Amino acid sequence: MLNLISNTRLARVLYLLLGCAILAACGQPVAGQGGTEGGPDLSGRKINVVATIGMIADLATNIGGERVTVTGLMGPGIDPHLYKATAGDVQTLERADIILYGGLELEGRMTDIFVKLAATRPTVAVTDDIPRDRLREPPEFAGKYDPHVWFDVTLWKFAAKRVADELAQMDPTSADLYQENLAAYDAELDGLHEYIQAQVATIPEPQRVLITAHDAFGYFGEQYGVEVHALQGTSTAAEAGAADVQALVDFVVERDIKALFIESSVPRGTIEAVQAAVEARGNQVTIGGELFSDAMGQAGTPEGTYQGMVRHNVDSIVTALK
Repeated sequence: MLNLISNTRLARVLYLLLGCAILAACGQPVAGQGGTEGGPDLSGRKINVVATIGMIADLATNIGGERVTVTGLMGPGIDPHLYKATAGDVQTLERADIILYGGLELEGRMTDIFVKLAATRPTVAVTDDIPRDRLREPPEFAGKYDPHVWFDVTLWKFAAKRVADELAQMDPTSADLYQENLAAYDAELDGLHEYIQAQVATIPEPQRVLITAHDAFGYFGEQYGVEVHALQGTSTAAEAGAADVQALVDFVVERDIKALFIESSVPRGTIEAVQAAVEARGNQVTIGGELFSDAMGQAGTPEGTYQGMVRHNVDSIVTALK
């Protein structure tokens, strides 16, 4: 009997100790979970930022400065609408302190991954703070928003602020640095906005018609007064059919459009098919140049930065349409 009582008391003590250990573990921060109360102190090392597309990686680099190491998943020529994460990408994402993505279904095939990773680290759609009344809802996109917000520089400033706020929350000791970098970058974006306005104004109004492979330039058109038409819709996941090609050919011939544009992340064959069909009807139309829509240019080139990419696009459009 004495042994039974002793064993019972011992079991109770063990259960009590086990319960305390579980409670203590529940109070510990999850590894890698920055930006939350009780999260790790990141002030002693650089923050590991992973961004999906180059434009977002460029934001993080400019705003994070020396406090961040930025990895971009999708390089030049990559279409984020169709991109499927590799096993290596998943490992890269799992090592991140913070993940930045576009949202608005830009990276449609990665949605499940973002939901899973959001449980263990900040996983942020940089478009979340853009007022919804300023977002485009193309009729063919089934009530969803157009994700290509970076072509309206005034909207991209909302994304920049979101990145600065997230970094400051994760790393409050450097909050002043992030705000200073944001202020400097905002000033550069204001200059870029004014540059676009001035350049587009040099195109005669009847000639301000931009025709591209897919509908990535809608925000650009609305903000800067350019009529935009595309062969494919907002997402390249929906392929253009023969009727789409014929409708665009009819429009080009009717309006006597002189230039079409290919995109670095979309196969050029679709636009070349339109060009051939237009010329078969007796009209001449040229390829006005290659535009960067869903991906930036090569690293180390002007087009490998957000501002350089936008300036390249504007210069190409203006030269061809004038």
